[in-house]
Amino acid sequence: MSRIRSVATTAATATASATTSVVSTVNRRALLAATGAVTLSAGVGYALGPGAGSGSAAPAAAAPVPMSRRAPSAPLAPYRSGTTLATVSAPRGTSGYRRLADGPAWDRVVRADLASAKPGRESRRTPLAAFVQFTDLHLVDVQHPLRYEYLRAQTASAWRPQEALSVAGAVSLVEQVNGLRGAPATGAPLHFVMTTGDNTDNNSRNELDWFLKVMSGGRVTPNSGDPRRYEGVQDSGLKLYWHPDDALRDADKGVGFPRLHGFLEAAIREVNSPGLNLPWYSTVGNHDGLPGGCYAPGDSYFTEFAVGGKKLMSLDEARGAALWKNVKKGNDPKGAVFKEVMKSEARRMRSVTPDEARAPFTPAEYVKAHLDPAHRGRGPVGHGYTEENLAERTQYYSFRITDDVLGISLDTTDPGGHYEGSLGTTQLRWLERKLKEVEKSGDASYVIVFSHHTSKSMRNLRTDPGRPRESRHGGDEVAALLGRHRSVLAWVNGHSHKNDITPHRSEHGSFWEVSTASHIDFPQLARVIELVDNHDGTLSLFTTLIESAAPHRTDFADLSQTGLAALYRELSFNAPGAKTTLGGDPGDRNTELVLRKG
Repeated sequence: MSRIRSVATTAATATASATTSVVSTVNRRALLAATGAVTLSAGVGYALGPGAGSGSAAPAAAAPVPMSRRAPSAPLAPYRSGTTLATVSAPRGTSGYRRLADGPAWDRVVRADLASAKPGRESRRTPLAAFVQFTDLHLVDVQHPLRYEYLRAQTASAWRPQEALSVAGAVSLVEQVNGLRGAPATGAPLHFVMTTGDNTDNNSRNELDWFLKVMSGGRVTPNSGDPRRYEGVQDSGLKLYWHPDDALRDADKGVGFPRLHGFLEAAIREVNSPGLNLPWYSTVGNHDGLPGGCYAPGDSYFTEFAVGGKKLMSLDEARGAALWKNVKKGNDPKGAVFKEVMKSEARRMRSVTPDEARAPFTPAEYVKAHLDPAHRGRGPVGHGYTEENLAERTQYYSFRITDDVLGISLDTTDPGGHYEGSLGTTQLRWLERKLKEVEKSGDASYVIVFSHHTSKSMRNLRTDPGRPRESRHGGDEVAALLGRHRSVLAWVNGHSHKNDITPHRSEHGSFWEVSTASHIDFPQLARVIELVDNHDGTLSLFTTLIESAAPHRTDFADLSQTGLAALYRELSFNAPGAKTTLGGDPGDRNTELVLRKG
């Protein structure tokens, strides 16, 4: 441990010599933040490059970084370009299928709900940490047999016209982060990217592979089944779905969706990701752990159906409504009603090419895949997960963000099967111990907590089948625990697919809950979060939303990787039934969130 800290301090000092004028007023703890030296694992080591990994005695030599993946220079000055502070995609026209173009920026809003914003703080502040949040990427195998597109009439989330392009859209988001000149509010270097769950959509092994390659770099062919052609609902001949390559007058063309020759062929074509030029961490979501995002894992029925050669593409509306009602209420975690529907509809299913890669992955396989050296990228090894997680069968961990800030990633998924979340007693007690250790040891001053579910969507308290004697704990209880510790500054999450920033007050301490919109539904965003010390008894959390690097304007003739990423955004805006409130209010977007310094 002492050797690792010594190596990290030496690296930080060397970097600081070139930036003395910038960091001369920054204290020792802030120095690591200002120079970009980042820790990788709580109590283990610092991220000095791709070679620094969990459990290592000292960093290994870093592999050469290709020019295309080297971090851009980061002037320590605020900027707006490449963020929604400069421009945001916005529709033209007032009806029908609407094309997107450059729209007015979203200004920064100062929120003083928890502490006063004191004048002159702009000239005093120093950066402590800066990172990017991805959430709800939903990289989706659109040909997967377990998908329930036939429930589109019941919920817009069952099938979206844009989802065949999710991989191209995610790669474009990676490209946008790689092009940022540090953190927008301060210009300080970005430390890492955290994904807060629902990285995959169907809990399938091929989607997990796609996700890891998008994040760490590699080539992805977003196709399954027949390698030569598409076999999903968009060439089914059913008017319920948009058929871009066909003259069929489907429901979506009826509201102005275009006919695009070659769309499906382009959608399953190989995509190349440069990988993030930052370390990245991973938090698990319900779609990462549960078949369909809502059914109990480990059931051989779901595995056999997923890898098999039959796919249901339409369903009587009354039966669909009953099935969806059952899913929403969470009354059928083992999928008994789903299985009965599939059995009764067997003769109406379409034959598709079987594919073993569509099998659900287990929690252990999720962790092992992150630990695989093939997906190391810029590190850290395991992207937060460790061999200890494998041994203890857990998916939660802590990690060092900077010398002064600790990150905690939670697993809020329901092991019994439900799309809403909670924590088991074992994890809740672990979280409480971690927070007490921070206060007792003084090893860090501040804590940022990450999870998939929001406090409002942690209402599912059913018993974990694997721990029948253990209680489950909801969002109110977790928020109360966090509020008892002054070190906790923020709880960062997703799941709701909506920008929503909520102040949490308590007599002991206060924190901000920062929920960010998804990258599957419009407006398809990620969020940069910066922590600064205002040196006036307050701290500020800056939040800045970013879109992908794809241009706002689309060209229907451009089916290149970039063109598909732009189309991905425009189709998501026009998706029938899509919610129009996911962007949130101005105070949920680009903000300065002020806190009292504990």
